[in-house]
Amino acid sequence: MRVGVYPGTFDPITLGHMDILRRGAKLVDRLVVGVTTNPSKNPMFSVEERMAMVRRETADMGDAIHVVSFNSLLMDFAEREGASMIVRGLRAVADFEYEYQMAGMNQQLNHRIETVFLMADVSLQPIASRLVKEIASYGGQINRFVTDAVRVDVEKRVREIGLKGD
Repeated sequence: MRVGVYPGTFDPITLGHMDILRRGAKLVDRLVVGVTTNPSKNPMFSVEERMAMVRRETADMGDAIHVVSFNSLLMDFAEREGASMIVRGLRAVADFEYEYQMAGMNQQLNHRIETVFLMADVSLQPIASRLVKEIASYGGQINRFVTDAVRVDVEKRVREIGLKGD
C-alpha cells in the first residue's frame, strides 16, 4: 500500500489546499493529512477545529483520506504513518526555495521517504491561509478562496475576535 503524507497547518483549509489534496490522493492508496501544531503561525483555529474542518471538507473523498494531528518532526510523523511520500504544494518561486531546502533536510533525516511537489492550479496559486485570514479580519470577501462552509467558520471566528479595522 502506497501511503503519502500531506502536512500543513490548514488554518483554514483553502481551495488551494483542496486542489493539492485531491491531486495528491491520486498518487497514493492512502493520503494522511497531517494537521500540524505550529504555534509560531498564530493559528485562528485550534488543532481540533482545523482537523474537523479538514474532515468535513474531505468527507466526499472516501476512505483513502485520513486526517490526524502531529507535533513532531515531519519525517518522524511520516515514518510512524508508514509513508513513502510527502506531498507538498507549490504556489510561487518563494515557495519552491523554502520547500527545496526542507526537502533536502528531510532527505538527510530519512532518505526512504520522497518529497513530491505539486503545482497549485494557476487560478489558485495566490491563495494562502494567512492572506485569507487577513482579508477576512478587515471585512473583505473570502468566498473565492475557501468553500462556503469554511467561509462561515472564518467569518464567525472574526466576529468573535473582532475586526482589525474597528
